[in-house]
Amino acid sequence: MARIVMKFGGTSMAGIERIRSVAQRVKREVAAGNQVAVVVSAMAGETDRLVGFCREASPLYDPAEYDVVVAAGEQITSGLLAIALQAIGVPARSWLGWQLPIATSDAHSRARIGEIDTAALDASLAAGHVAVIPGFQGVAPDGRVTTLGRGGSDTSAVAVAAAMKAERCDIYTDVDGVYTTDPRIVPRARKLGRVTYEEMLELASVGAKVLQTRSVGLAMKEKVRVQVLSSFTGDDAPMADTLPGTMIVGEDEIGENDTVERQLITGIAHDKNEAKITLVSVPDRPGSVGSIFTPLAAAGINVDMIVQNVAHSAGSTDVTFTVPAADLPRSLDVLNGADIGFEKLVHDTRVAKVSVVGVGMRSHAGVAATMFETLGARGINIQAITTSEIKVSVLIEEDYTELAVRVLHTAYGLDAEVAA
Repeated sequence: MARIVMKFGGTSMAGIERIRSVAQRVKREVAAGNQVAVVVSAMAGETDRLVGFCREASPLYDPAEYDVVVAAGEQITSGLLAIALQAIGVPARSWLGWQLPIATSDAHSRARIGEIDTAALDASLAAGHVAVIPGFQGVAPDGRVTTLGRGGSDTSAVAVAAAMKAERCDIYTDVDGVYTTDPRIVPRARKLGRVTYEEMLELASVGAKVLQTRSVGLAMKEKVRVQVLSSFTGDDAPMADTLPGTMIVGEDEIGENDTVERQLITGIAHDKNEAKITLVSVPDRPGSVGSIFTPLAAAGINVDMIVQNVAHSAGSTDVTFTVPAADLPRSLDVLNGADIGFEKLVHDTRVAKVSVVGVGMRSHAGVAATMFETLGARGINIQAITTSEIKVSVLIEEDYTELAVRVLHTAYGLDAEVAA
């Protein structure tokens, strides 16, 4: 008997008929002899609706009360799924975040999970009941409801899987796995059978929308095997562990003959939600760069790419960096209010980040050169570069995003073969 966590996103829970379809999937997993916990998101669009109510009530809302409101979306779907399961003869009950409990920090709207007490959950599973758990929510040390931030249901599912020592965590979504790039841009993109935690973490952080970054980081830390599957296959589809989804695992689980091990690049991601900021004529002296990024960090603004140009005049230099587009107004306010001493501040939101990711980079030279040569041959100018051990990212003009993704996908040999 295996323990399985099944997580269903908002599109999977969008209406009673889809919830009934989810219930049938869960029933088949139970019929196979598995102990099952299900983590659910709110119905598609429901969280946005609830957030809108909060903003309408007061632009300066209390984050603790905001959590009470937005956590209601997952509470509704967890109760409805439990009802749907009971209606088809599957013993089930819903468990809210405070009932297990899922203990979190007290940072409302962006809480982090500390620990999950599984005593009640273990007893319920042992009794043959399916546990239906609302994602995205927990309880603070003072007993108040907390939420984990947008996309937090993925993190909830991985955390539950780690706590109950599940064999795997199945993430059912509106895609059927992780692809070498966005199939909407490159129709010949290939679905990957296995991806390492590190690669998925990099892909998620640079624009791939399949899994939330925090959930991948937690899966890597706790060694939770995560499988990405489509929730929109037919009712007679085979069991989850036989479906051709994508498994997110450690490198030690990928054999020497595995495709992922042999290929240089695993995937290409893009992100248009970037903004470029350039500070012109910053004093070229010790401490100047710190005066730029310290106040941004204090404001909770994440800075990505950073380029410091060679001094173009006596005693001054230009500094260019990127921030999330949503944080641009706040970034400009912070920078204009800080004691930096720049001559001019220039910003641009018509940019995009394109990244190539793959564990093969560790043992192969020339990955960056191929990227730069390929983009240069198509007249695509690179505005900034950042790298890690298994990733190279470049900042380019937004209008060239799709072209860049397509030519790089081909350059690295990722295009799927066309059947004769």
